Amino acid sequence: MGAGGAVDPLRPWSPLFLSWPQDGETAPYGFDNQTKHCLQHLGKHYQLQTRDLWPGDAALYRVRVPDAGVSRTELEASAVLPQVVVPLACAHCGEQGEVVLEATLSGPCPSATWHRRHRPLQLSDRYEVFVSSDGLTHRLLARRACFSDVGRYSLGTKLHACGAWLVVEAGKDKSLLTASTDHQQQSRKAGREGGSDVHGQRTDATRSPGSRHKPGAGGFSREARGPTGHFSQGLADLEVQRGEAAVLSCTLTSDLGPGAWFKDGVKLSAQDGVAFEQDGLEHRLLIAHAEGAQAGRYSFGAGDQQSEAMLTVLEPPVIAPDMMAKLREPLVVKAGEPVTMKVAFQSCLPVQATWNKDGAKVAGGDGGGAQVAVGDSSTRLCLPSASRKDCGRYSVALSSKGGSLRAELTLQVLDKPQPPQGPLEVQDGHGAGVCLCWRPPTDDGGQALQHYVVERRQAGLGTWLKVGEPPADSTTFTDAEAEQGKKYSFRVRAVTAEGPGEALESDEVLVAPKVLPGPPPPPAILSASSQGVTLSWTAPRGPGSAHILGYLIEKRKKGRNTWVAVNQQPVPEKKWTVLDLRQGCQYEFRVTAVAPSGPGEPGPPSDAVFAQDSMRPPGPVRDLQVTDTLHASITLSWAQPDPQDGDEALGYVVELGDSASPQWTPCHAGTVPGTTYTIKGLRPREGYFVRVTAVNDGGRGPPTALDTVVQAMPVSVCPKFLMDASTKDSLTVRAGDTVRVPVHFEAASMPDVTWLKDGLPLPKRSVTSVKDGLTQLLVPAASLADSGLYTVVLRGPRGEEATYSFRLRVAARPRAPGPILLREGTLGSVIVEWVPSPDEADGRAAPLHYTVLTRSSPHAPWRPAAERLHTCRFTLVGVLPGHEYHFRVVAKNELGASEPSDTRQPWVVPRQPPVSTADRVTAKAPSYQEPDLRQKPRFLVGLRTHLLPLGSECCMTCAVRGWPRPRVTWFKNDQSLAGDPAVYSTDLLGVCSLVIPSVSAEDGGKYKAVAENTLGQAISTATLIVMESSSEPQHTLECPSPSPQPWNEGRSSKVHSSHRTGLGRQSQRMQDAGRAQSPRERGVSGLLGKLLPEGTEALGKTKKKRAFSLPAPS
Repeated sequence: MGAGGAVDPLRPWSPLFLSWPQDGETAPYGFDNQTKHCLQHLGKHYQLQTRDLWPGDAALYRVRVPDAGVSRTELEASAVLPQVVVPLACAHCGEQGEVVLEATLSGPCPSATWHRRHRPLQLSDRYEVFVSSDGLTHRLLARRACFSDVGRYSLGTKLHACGAWLVVEAGKDKSLLTASTDHQQQSRKAGREGGSDVHGQRTDATRSPGSRHKPGAGGFSREARGPTGHFSQGLADLEVQRGEAAVLSCTLTSDLGPGAWFKDGVKLSAQDGVAFEQDGLEHRLLIAHAEGAQAGRYSFGAGDQQSEAMLTVLEPPVIAPDMMAKLREPLVVKAGEPVTMKVAFQSCLPVQATWNKDGAKVAGGDGGGAQVAVGDSSTRLCLPSASRKDCGRYSVALSSKGGSLRAELTLQVLDKPQPPQGPLEVQDGHGAGVCLCWRPPTDDGGQALQHYVVERRQAGLGTWLKVGEPPADSTTFTDAEAEQGKKYSFRVRAVTAEGPGEALESDEVLVAPKVLPGPPPPPAILSASSQGVTLSWTAPRGPGSAHILGYLIEKRKKGRNTWVAVNQQPVPEKKWTVLDLRQGCQYEFRVTAVAPSGPGEPGPPSDAVFAQDSMRPPGPVRDLQVTDTLHASITLSWAQPDPQDGDEALGYVVELGDSASPQWTPCHAGTVPGTTYTIKGLRPREGYFVRVTAVNDGGRGPPTALDTVVQAMPVSVCPKFLMDASTKDSLTVRAGDTVRVPVHFEAASMPDVTWLKDGLPLPKRSVTSVKDGLTQLLVPAASLADSGLYTVVLRGPRGEEATYSFRLRVAARPRAPGPILLREGTLGSVIVEWVPSPDEADGRAAPLHYTVLTRSSPHAPWRPAAERLHTCRFTLVGVLPGHEYHFRVVAKNELGASEPSDTRQPWVVPRQPPVSTADRVTAKAPSYQEPDLRQKPRFLVGLRTHLLPLGSECCMTCAVRGWPRPRVTWFKNDQSLAGDPAVYSTDLLGVCSLVIPSVSAEDGGKYKAVAENTLGQAISTATLIVMESSSEPQHTLECPSPSPQPWNEGRSSKVHSSHRTGLGRQSQRMQDAGRAQSPRERGVSGLLGKLLPEGTEALGKTKKKRAFSLPAPS
């Protein structure tokens, strides 16, 4: 059910109805579009359309269907959208005046909106909207009108709209405004009479609402525009096409002085794209190419007189590019659904729309139910229920006074496919099944066919059974499951994405019993060659041989049991040439007849035949030679005969002749397929004659013999060593290991093998062996004395020699260094010296170096202080008073590290007591005026975050500058550490350190150093994170500057970042040169260089000492 109001007029009603009771009363309806209620149906689809929907049509609708019950639906009053009863009328007002636009609707519509120039109207103090108490009358009040307010105003609901023009004129008298008001009242009165426009004429559905009133006319005569007594000819309204020239002219009766031209109240000049001409009392305004923006009300004024006219630029309707792109895409709908084809356009003139389908005009309101509507900015073609006949190419012609425009679109209606074209042919396959044949459907429903569905029903039964789904490109199907001797009916449906269509059904057909053909006679051989064999045969006899579809041919090599198919599809002829044969082989053939019921039994085989041509004997072999001789064999090789001397050889015969007898004896049974052969079982050092003969099916060719006697004895070969990638010129083993060195060689006879060490025979503890081209050296337990240059000498029977040498080095882990001696150095340093390892004096031992490790307590882990030292001396700087330092020295070489050598007592520097006042020395300095060096404290180097394991030492260092010299106070979690016995702090020329000898879990937290003097204070903070010990390696992180990589010992280790690894390599290169310096020493030296005067003794000693430093604990 639908209507032209709030309810979609194309919405289908699905139930079949006979009567439509409305609130208990039968609603009168007809079958054409002229009645209030129109009943239409398409097949089983019925729908009721209601025209001119009114709020009084809201009711409960019921439909009664015999034997099916009652179905009902309710049309709510809120769903009935109001229509325009009294449309807006064009209004005129003077500049700075007020004007009211008023329209009346058929019902309340809170969602009604006002538009100005097709855009929503923004309400303000100049625009105000009023709605009557019953919600039917809508008014728009415009205050202080100006020329920019000129334009089209419209009031719109969801489906309906009405519009009118507002014209603001300059110099209008009161009588003109009164005439305008009277005209509005007449328009409203005409609208209340119903069915007519503001001019009292019936509206046309194919015309846009803008055609009901012409802008500029306004229902006023030319005399109403102003007095014309001073104009012999006033301005006249003008309509021009876009791009044409426009001329507005007027003639004065007398010279009133200079005149001026205006457009919509704005004075014109030459810069506005117009030209002015005057010929006596005649004044003209020329526009060379009129555009849409130049349309409007023009006036000419001279003195206190003026004449005006309306210039209309006719432009054809315009369709937006995005709408044109959308129209190029097909509109796809399903059958039975309502269709609305909408085309939006833009036009400032009334537009007429004409719809065509496939060249034929579509009339709105015809028997097909098509509805055509035209609005201010769009036209629509509505179909209540789409069907396949509605598919096609639609076009709409939009025409106005400015021109015309044509747009096209394609409508595709999707439906289920029609049944396949018949008749459905059913043929009995005589045992091979039932063959069905049909033609594709005439209409596929707008969708590509996916497949067909073939169903079968046995006679006397009512159930259809699906037997197959042939593809869409196939119109045949064979049902091989049909039982013989029974009757069946078949039907076929076409299936698309919309589902299966109607079925094409066949008559009943009887399936005949299955009978197979008999075996054909043996095939006859017509011809045979290397290219193929030609056969011929006759048809079989007996039952089942009347409908022969073709024959299958098979082949096999003589003497074998496996038959191979020659053709995959039956051939209808009784003659065939078999091509795929191997030349020279003997074949047999047989034939099988194939009927619709299936293939029969194979016939007997044919006679055996060779697939070859007649051949010539081959020529003599070429390049016969002896490639190898041994004590009991001779190996020969030769080349194939020349093709010009005969046909291709299929094999060769090798014969042997004794030097004492002229007879030739074959060396093998049959023929030799290749061009090499080894004669075995000969007597050593015996002489033989040899010849070779080529053979094929044409016979033997001429033999080829060697001119000389061949002796069965090996060829003399000089001994040589067999080297590969595993052979090495140098070997290094650990002392005490077993050494096994195999050396492979090659020689005609076993040579004499001699092993030497440094040019002398091997010692007795070394064992050698020789067997089958392999000799090897075995040392059960290697010692340092076994190191040296080993040489293997091979000497043949004729004196040929071959040598191979390699160097063996036996090494062991170095022995531990001697005792460690500690003595005090300068500037808080300690010198570490030790007795070198005994292996350092042994020239046969591997080169070694030393590693020095330190720790702060007997239970703390060892940390490397210096590595790869090649001297027995090391200097550790940065020693703190009151701390213990344990030292360990380890000797290392490429095989490992020695046992460690540790100090028995730690090195401890006692803390210096504070200097008393009595011990101070007072010196009188000469009087001079000192410069003002005062400055607030500031940190040159701030504290750093530390990540440490339990039990390790933590040293937080910072550098501060200020004068007077600042006093540094340490805090932990905002608690002062002054007097805490667990920590130790130092202040050396502004370099302040806080030392925790052995950190615990309670030591973690936020630490702060506060530097204060009389001028202010500075603060530096850092965080200490303590990790619990575990069996996994621990990681030490210090930010932001790195420190050397610690040494890994046992299962407790610390791994630093890649920056520390790089510093470790740099430190290693410095230590190799006899000097190493830790990052902490470089940091302290840098700070001292900033704080101490240049060239002081303390810094000079630090640079000259070339001392090694202890790595930072963190």
